[in-house]
Amino acid sequence: MATIEEIINGFKKAVVDGDEEAAAKWAKEGVDAKVDAYDLVTKHGGVAMTAVNQKYERKEFFVPEVLCSANALNAGVDILSPHMRSDKTSEPATVVLAVVEGDIHDIGKNLVRIMLSAAGFRVVDLGKDVSNAAIIEKAKEAKADVIGMSALMSTTMPRMKAVIEGLQQAGIRNKVKVIVGGGPVTKEWALSIGADDRPHDASAAVGATKELVAKLRADKANDW
Repeated sequence: MATIEEIINGFKKAVVDGDEEAAAKWAKEGVDAKVDAYDLVTKHGGVAMTAVNQKYERKEFFVPEVLCSANALNAGVDILSPHMRSDKTSEPATVVLAVVEGDIHDIGKNLVRIMLSAAGFRVVDLGKDVSNAAIIEKAKEAKADVIGMSALMSTTMPRMKAVIEGLQQAGIRNKVKVIVGGGPVTKEWALSIGADDRPHDASAAVGATKELVAKLRADKANDW
């Protein structure tokens, strides 16, 4: 049987290589070796996807390669999910994800969905080119704890600000946290429009979302 280090490194390599068969193999070996399934996906899988994102930014990888890596990670998630510890999130929080209106680049959003789902969040994925009204309406309907929006074009970034303003007008801004992301979106700009955070990549989105949900629930508890 492979060592834990070999399993972790093999899984990470399979994800970066976009090798679904190898990712599934190492995931199964991880289960047999009692490697923490949650960490294998969110921590080590996250490291692998960060490497993939960096290769994409350096133009060493292109869209097909990124999609292959995402599919490989998914292959691992399918095997590891039943073995993840039940206390990932004490009460599953709901996250609504969307690529803002006018933008059809959804790779980053899809990676965040994979990571959040693996971490035990209830994810409502609205897809790409989603109107402001649709995001707000779904957040209300799903009683979302967090809204995640992405934009890969600077021309569509103002939609994020419009959604946040819409949440304020609807009187629910204090009931939901907002994270944003995408190539041109900086943390400074995100905070300037009233977003709560701008995770630097898909794996960081898990930690950021957990922190925001914890803060949201603490604030609600203090309101009683």
